[in-house]
Parts: sequence; C-alpha cells; structure tokens
Amino acid sequence: MSDTAPRFAEEDLLPISALQHLVFCERQFALMFVERVWVENYLTVEGRALHEQVDVGQAESRGDLRISRAVPLRSLGLGLVGKADVVEFRADTDGIEVRGWPGRWRPFPVEYKHGRPKEHRADEVQLAAQAICLEEMFATEVPRGALFYGKTRRRLEVEIDGELRAVVRQAADRAREILAAAITPLRRREPKCDHCSLLEICRPEIAGRSAVRYLEKALADELGRGVDTEET
Repeated sequence: MSDTAPRFAEEDLLPISALQHLVFCERQFALMFVERVWVENYLTVEGRALHEQVDVGQAESRGDLRISRAVPLRSLGLGLVGKADVVEFRADTDGIEVRGWPGRWRPFPVEYKHGRPKEHRADEVQLAAQAICLEEMFATEVPRGALFYGKTRRRLEVEIDGELRAVVRQAADRAREILAAAITPLRRREPKCDHCSLLEICRPEIAGRSAVRYLEKALADELGRGVDTEET
C-alpha cells in the first residue's frame, strides 16, 4: 500500500493520462500539456470510442466479483487525478469492507486500450498510477491490475511491483519538471512517431538538420526546382 503522505493541493493534481503520454514521449507530453496542442487521428478516435463504450456499461455483480465503471480516482500523495475504466472488486478475506456489500473486497483496476501490447511501459504506468490512487482512497494494497487490448481482445495482467511504482513516481516528478520549465523537449525521430496523432505538428523528421537546410528543401519542393540540401 502507498505510504506517501498527502502533499499536493486539489488544484495542483495532474491527469493520470498525462503520465502515459510522458512515458510514451516527453515531447508529446509537452506539446499537449505545455503548448496545449491536440490533434485527432484514427487511433485516438478508436481509443475514445472504446473508452466511451466501457464507461457507459452498467455496474455488475457476479458472486465473488463486483464491477464498477468510470470510477473517479485521486491521489494527493502523487498529485494525480483521473478515472479508471473499470475497477473489479474481488472477494478477499484480507480485503476491505465496502458499505452495503457483505464480506471483504480487493480492488483490481482494468484499463482498456484499443491497440495491442507495446514494447514501452506507458500503458503499465497508467494502470499502476490507478492502482496507487485506489490504495490511497481505500487504504488497502492493490498488487495487480490488467490491461485489456481491443485488437487482441485479451487481458494482460500486470503486477504492480516496486519497480513499476518507482517508474510512476519518476514520471510524475518529470512531468512537473517539464511543466515548471515550460520548455518542450527537442525532436527525435523514432519508429513510434508514426503512430502519434501529433506527427504533423511535431515534425520529428527535422531532427538533426539545420533550420536553413530544412527550409531550403521545403522551398525547393514547393517551387519544383532542385536545391542541393544533402548533408556533408
């Protein structure tokens, strides 16, 4: 269970989703939360549709399992606020009491993603941040959660271990550093850029070129004449 003492005011809380963007790409995070830039693409539209479909579902009760949807989350310790797509409360003799429910229960967050499992840990960080919020809210341990991916239609269970918790805290601290400095990190072209909705605004292909050479090539392309812009 999180032992972080409350230290953030309500008005200083960061969206949990911001950590997912930061771990994916610090420049993307800064464009969104410093420069306030946002662009839709088919991936963001599909993702939003999946979340909306999950959020509007009804609460369920299946014996030793109770399912709550669109659960508000908050951690004053980490300074985070957000919403869990689904929190399953599983019967557990070492769990917590919930008003109106007989027995004891253990929260288990489930985050829905429209794509597939990824090599980076951005999705895991978002899920772990939700778990830490639940721990603070319910004063209990949340050792596991799950990511559900729309493309594979499968769950990936995630252990919320010490290493992952440390990554969450580091991400929260780094997010605040970037916000305080109000400086957008430099471009860096990577394969994951192809899946970013901010690709056309970020223009990571400029990385490593001088501004003059880039403008020369852009002008040449526009006028249809050959300006030699090859790097020497």
